Amino acid sequence: MLDAADLPDDVAALKAMLIAAQAREATKDIAIASKDEHIARKDERIERLEKLVAAFKQAAFGRKSEKTDPDQFDLALEDLETAMAVIHAEDEADAPAGNRIAKPRATNRGSLPKHLPRVEEVIEPESLICACGGCLHCIGEDVTERLDVIPAQFRVIVTRRPKYACRACTDGVVQAPAPARLIHAGLPTEATVAYVLVSKYADHLPLYRQAQIISRQGIDLDRSTLADWVGRAAYELRPVFDALIGDLKRSSKLFMDETRGHSACLLLGTRPSQAGGDHPQQLSADCRGRRQADWGTVSDRGRTARS
Repeated sequence: MLDAADLPDDVAALKAMLIAAQAREATKDIAIASKDEHIARKDERIERLEKLVAAFKQAAFGRKSEKTDPDQFDLALEDLETAMAVIHAEDEADAPAGNRIAKPRATNRGSLPKHLPRVEEVIEPESLICACGGCLHCIGEDVTERLDVIPAQFRVIVTRRPKYACRACTDGVVQAPAPARLIHAGLPTEATVAYVLVSKYADHLPLYRQAQIISRQGIDLDRSTLADWVGRAAYELRPVFDALIGDLKRSSKLFMDETRGHSACLLLGTRPSQAGGDHPQQLSADCRGRRQADWGTVSDRGRTARS
């Protein structure tokens, strides 16, 4: 703290000192506010992590009726891992450049699959002339691989079938026949229908969400339209379904799960049923082996026993 005797008598000098002191105080206030904001963010994330940990403990060690559904557990785990990554990123950003400690990142072991196409880019130095005036020659290289993705992009297949006629006679018009389509006079190609099926039954993406995703590219498709594609594809896949059922029926023992509204049942063309229904028996009526479902076991002679 300055003593009164140390203060200059010049008014302009006093004003300069006062302005400098105010600037220092303002800088301190900004630094304090930034730290307070940083602490508040950390406290908020700590509270969220504590709630997630409590949910995990309940799912792992709680009573059976309180345990979390496995799918919901995975979603919560994603939230926890994401929150931890945010905290680590903030710590790295807040730390001074010279004081940053490199932490090992959680990465998948092994290299990327060989069947993926490689797009190589070579980054050369700005100059290949040495400081001594000589030419530089390559003595090695560092190679890194990163996983890239090309988002799904729809395109329009335009099919043209020219018509030809002879100038010397009037025998008619020649034109190539139209190619066969999965959906006659329909909008989608077979690849588009396959994309919708895989998204629905392999990736568990409902049709209304697929319609929302497709609409981001300016394509207006109703859920009912997608459902029509799925139904027609299921009809065309009926021979595959029959072949699979025939192979299963030749088994010595057949296990079945009576689940209402199972997506695989809808895809294969069978009706969803309520627990305890007779659809498993109808589906495997001429099965040669022993049939077992979650509601009971039916032998080849029709006797039923609890599983």
